[in-house]
Amino acid sequence: MDPAWRQRGRGRGQGRGQITANPSTARPPGAVGSEVRGTVSSQSRFEEIRKSDRAAAQRLATEPYSSSSEDEDEDEDDVSEDGGKRGKILQSALSPYSSHTGDTDVRLLEKTRHYLHEVCQSGGVTCLICIASVRRTQPVWSCVACYCIFHITCIQKWAKDSIFLVSSVTDEDFGKKDHPWPCPKCRYEYSPHQTPTRYYCYCGKEAEPAPDPWLLPHSCGQVCEREFKPSCGHRCLLLCHPGPCPPCPKMVSVSCLCGKSSRVPRRCSAKAWSCAQTCRRTLPCQIHTCANTCHAGDCAPCPRVSLQMCACGRQRTERPCASPEWHCDQVCGHPLSCGNHTCERVCHTGVCGECPRAGNRSCSCGKTKSVLPCTVDVPTCGDTCGKKLDCGLHTCSMRCHRGACETCRQEVEKTCRCGRYSKLMPCHKEYLCESKCNKTRACSRHQCKRKCCPGNCPPCDMGCGRMLGCRNHKCPSVCHQGSCYPCPEMVEVRCDCSLTMISVPCGREKSTKPPRCKELCRKLPSCHHSSQEQHRCHFGPCPPCKQPCQRPLAGCVHLCPAPCHDQVLVKATDRALLAGPWEQPSTPAFVRMALPCPSCMVPIPTPVPCHTRGPFSCGRSCGRNLACGNHTCILECHHVTAVPNSDKTKAGQECEQCEEGCSKPRPAGCTHPCALACHLGNCPPCRLMVRQRCHCKISSLYIECVKFTSADEQGKQLLSSCQNQCPKQLGCGHRCKLLCHPGECDQSCSQRVKVKCPCKRIKKEFPCSRVRSENDLVVCDETCRELQKKHAEACAAEERAALEGEMRKQQAELEAFEKRQKGRRKKNRKVTEMETEEGVWHRYKLHLLLAICGILLAVAAFCLLQLTNQETDRQNTGQ
Repeated sequence: MDPAWRQRGRGRGQGRGQITANPSTARPPGAVGSEVRGTVSSQSRFEEIRKSDRAAAQRLATEPYSSSSEDEDEDEDDVSEDGGKRGKILQSALSPYSSHTGDTDVRLLEKTRHYLHEVCQSGGVTCLICIASVRRTQPVWSCVACYCIFHITCIQKWAKDSIFLVSSVTDEDFGKKDHPWPCPKCRYEYSPHQTPTRYYCYCGKEAEPAPDPWLLPHSCGQVCEREFKPSCGHRCLLLCHPGPCPPCPKMVSVSCLCGKSSRVPRRCSAKAWSCAQTCRRTLPCQIHTCANTCHAGDCAPCPRVSLQMCACGRQRTERPCASPEWHCDQVCGHPLSCGNHTCERVCHTGVCGECPRAGNRSCSCGKTKSVLPCTVDVPTCGDTCGKKLDCGLHTCSMRCHRGACETCRQEVEKTCRCGRYSKLMPCHKEYLCESKCNKTRACSRHQCKRKCCPGNCPPCDMGCGRMLGCRNHKCPSVCHQGSCYPCPEMVEVRCDCSLTMISVPCGREKSTKPPRCKELCRKLPSCHHSSQEQHRCHFGPCPPCKQPCQRPLAGCVHLCPAPCHDQVLVKATDRALLAGPWEQPSTPAFVRMALPCPSCMVPIPTPVPCHTRGPFSCGRSCGRNLACGNHTCILECHHVTAVPNSDKTKAGQECEQCEEGCSKPRPAGCTHPCALACHLGNCPPCRLMVRQRCHCKISSLYIECVKFTSADEQGKQLLSSCQNQCPKQLGCGHRCKLLCHPGECDQSCSQRVKVKCPCKRIKKEFPCSRVRSENDLVVCDETCRELQKKHAEACAAEERAALEGEMRKQQAELEAFEKRQKGRRKKNRKVTEMETEEGVWHRYKLHLLLAICGILLAVAAFCLLQLTNQETDRQNTGQ
């Protein structure tokens, strides 16, 4: 499916086709005159265009020369974002979004405009990981939070390194946990399975989008259709684009915030609007109404002040109407129900409650309860207090007492915080040893060095100090693990006069081309003129001065009309000869020097005697044919030494020598210039080698240009063949047997393959193409059939034998079952069992006896051998 911009662009062409093909708009008979007038008007337009082209060429030839950069040939309208063609295109594309939008929407629109401009500008997008420009043919990935664009290979390596560094420090079982990885710019976290593996367009519809010069880089050209944020139910209508989607441009009919006004059409992104009328809704105080203009949400608290009474009713004061309940700072003081005490609560609402000293009361330790009048204090019980002390391990050993318990002073053996040492000390004190922790902190670079560290080392508080990717600054963050943030600094790249500048990320100033400056060059002229020709600011030396010299000539009153020749590149003649290619020249090949003014060529009237007057110059060009036969002498009319019996149209010794290159047309297909200077006759054949890919696209061949251009079509195919076997694979799976050839391979494979008969006994070889086209090439003969018959008979016999064995087995099982079913006495069954056991012993007793006898014989032989060896050793010892 074609992109949306191509589908919409077909209307113009279709409309033209319909107008041409419509019979109702056919040409009337009197349309010949209109065709003549159309031809005349076309001719006049052609003449106007040709005149304008001549004027432009003349203007370019006469205007000052500028050499600021190679990009000066481009249209200057594309330089600025606001006033150039690119800026106008972006402005026209986003102009429908710029009306009826709020401040937030305007900022979002400017962000979208910024990303679009960066992508459209060559080299405008920078990968913050490798600090290199993102080209339109390189696969990229963009963050969903900050929309920053990175090379997909760079972000994959970033994610892999981040996960590895975190897991290597925090995991005891390395690599078994899924740690997130952050975006290099905004630190938005992604899970490991969100690591990009494929290259998608901005909207995510197309994978591996092909680069199209008529589309934005990395765009699929289809409608974006992403949901707006915050979601409003509509989708983005721009073509696939980078950065955030612009505000929703849909028109909806909505009422004002307070709902009093009628519905009006508004942009969906700015549908909340105020009618500027007073709200007049009743406030929570139920006295006043809201005096604010039309607004969203609940009304603000009532801002008015009224006279209000406190909760106990003793004081009245002016307070905000929004908070009617308040408490004064006086104690209530009302008599309680006991009649002996008063309420000690601060200003409150409701009844005061009962006396807190009435009813059952406990002693200080809580072990004894007693009923006493509220005017009598509860005495202590005299028992041990037993309350838990602050240490949480021991209890208070004092007798029942009033007030707080004392500090625990029992001696206990305490272990330090790191668990290395222990010591007897009071329970309420903390024991810290003096040993320092040698573990590495989370940064994986520095040790903890904290005294008596329990193992949970604090984060590293030292500075990172590592060199950033820009190679200009060091990381200012606290020491951390993983890669450092990209350098946040922006560097200014200025032109030569420092009036024009652009800001680029730090680290790219060396690879960024300086901006084109529109100011005039302010360098002093290097010649004798007081001012140089006007040209733009540039780097390097100024272009050669083309103003007339205007110096007085020696010996006359005229001024030098030649172009300025104070700084002329002249080939150096005093260069020392090099001993070999290993030596480097010490002086430049060309030097700038001032040339003397030429002789005055202004003709002046001079009285000459009649007898001395001879031939003179008419001032026109010579026009004699040069030795090359292609050009004529362009010198002013001059004296030529006459040669007897020679053609007067040929150039003489005084005429100039032709120094032009050969301009004769080259043979068809040859793109190389003639190696000779301007000459007579035909050009020599081109002997340069042409690099040509063979038909199989594997080898590179070098062919003489004259052989390739002079060969016919069959000869060119033969020259373009590497004469190796074609590497292509046929449909049958075999390799093509032909030598390197153009076009598709011949599918008639001649490879010999073996074919067997159905019983696999007979084998024959046939060409692969015949095997694929024909069936039943090899059939079974009489011998095969006899063998198959014998095999079938044998299989049938085996089946019958197996069937008979199965029948016998079933019959035996049936007889055994019938025998078990008969009613027999227990005695007979015991006798049968005894007989059965004796039968088993009699069956295997021979084998068991033989095994036992063999073991006994082996043991006896081993003992006899040991005794014999001992006797031999004794005899040897006695001797």
